[in-house]
Amino acid sequence: MAPKAAKRRTGASSTVTSIFDQTQIQEFKEAFTVIDQNRDGLITKDDLRDTFAAMGCLNIKSEELDAMLRESNGPINFTTFLTMFGEKLKGADPEDVITSAFKILDPEGKGTIKKDYLQELLQTQCDRFSDEEINNLWAAFPPDITGNVDYRNVSYIITHGEDKSE
Repeated sequence: MAPKAAKRRTGASSTVTSIFDQTQIQEFKEAFTVIDQNRDGLITKDDLRDTFAAMGCLNIKSEELDAMLRESNGPINFTTFLTMFGEKLKGADPEDVITSAFKILDPEGKGTIKKDYLQELLQTQCDRFSDEEINNLWAAFPPDITGNVDYRNVSYIITHGEDKSE
């Protein structure tokens, strides 16, 4: 029985390690450690509540915390934590698909889109961005001094999590 359990853990771990590189795994480990406030190796409702409190969010509803915990099929240990992130990222479009979507807005093929044009589209079409979401967008992806947004870099950051130049 014990060898089977060990084999299962190894299989899950190897699947998780194929999704993320070692640097990413280390970053997730650090995040897990921050969230696991009581250091018992599991993320619990109390851990989530304490983490939110440490970030200044004191009025988190119990139902919201329960909903977060229900995203897992059981206790959230580090392997489960990694697997959950892997599953969330699995549905993300590849970089080339995101870049192709932006290219529709760049008929001249410059690799950039005017900030004002992109903002107008995001605030007037389909699932409209709020002013706060727009401010967050420009904080994360500041336009250059001429007001252009490098959408290839945006696509890269969305799929890889860091700026190409770093």
